[in-house]
Amino acid sequence: MSPDLHDIWFVLIAFLWTGYFFLEGFDFGIGVLTKLLARNRTERRVLINTIGPVWDGNEVWLITAAGATFAAFPDWYATLFSGFYLPLLAVLVCLILRGVAFEYRHKRPEERWQRNWENAIFWCSLLPAFLWGALFANLVRGVPIGSDKNYTGGLMDLVSPYAVLGGVMTLVLFTFHGAVFAALKTTGDIRVRARRLAGVLGLATVAVALPFLVWTQAHSGNGRSLVAVVIAVPALAVALVMNRRGREGWAFALSGVTVAAAVAMLFLALFPDVMPSSLDPRWSLTAANAASSPYTLKIMTWVAVIMAPLIMAYQAWTYWVFRKRIGTQHIPEPSAH
Repeated sequence: MSPDLHDIWFVLIAFLWTGYFFLEGFDFGIGVLTKLLARNRTERRVLINTIGPVWDGNEVWLITAAGATFAAFPDWYATLFSGFYLPLLAVLVCLILRGVAFEYRHKRPEERWQRNWENAIFWCSLLPAFLWGALFANLVRGVPIGSDKNYTGGLMDLVSPYAVLGGVMTLVLFTFHGAVFAALKTTGDIRVRARRLAGVLGLATVAVALPFLVWTQAHSGNGRSLVAVVIAVPALAVALVMNRRGREGWAFALSGVTVAAAVAMLFLALFPDVMPSSLDPRWSLTAANAASSPYTLKIMTWVAVIMAPLIMAYQAWTYWVFRKRIGTQHIPEPSAH
């Protein structure tokens, strides 16, 4: 069993990243929509309140994915975080500022104070949504890695048309996912406008996602990744149909399937590599040569079996408790919050 544990942990880490983008995807989308959808401070507060009880729990998936990568694939973690240091630092700074903005925005009633924190929420949602797509596009395409498993390139090696397209794809897809979530969680005029905007964003997602997925499949794909593409594209199309019919629960579920299938497609195209070398395929990091010892993976597996169901059950309970819709009528004092 132990020789296959590294493959199992590759799948588990892929699952963690997929869960993170499914949840944080609409989270980022709501942040972007505070400028695109909300017409005033009251509506911005409505949107922020839709994710208020859950945004920090969504980021647990990122922490767990990063921690699992560090423990299960230390060479992958080291090369990834050294090679992608500046983009990942930008993501980290954005996530910190975004969390602070959620907590500090309502601490003072002055308009300038609240406007500045709202701007932070917008930009610190938009930038990570773009950077995550660009980073994963580079991960699949391959980056300069030497025979010693170290990244040998510079920042500009991470900038390419494919990476930019990947970043735009995740940005538009997450914003569409967020608009569908906003339609599901709000009531009144903002709900109607969220549904209308989701239709526009869905068409934009089709225009961007199709070229990216086809490009990825042509460059790095295989039979497994093609299955994910076949799932993602119809799911997005049906999500648009459900959104147009006002079936917001189905639309959100299917937009989530689209996000999950797109992320799964990247990992399926990547496997068995975890970080391909663009210099020489023999220098690529794989699930086998970048993994920890079998004993370490075995201990991690037992911990995951015990703890993962508890964490997922707790988060599901949180979403159930805060499942009701909200609207501007629930915001009695917009100027003070």
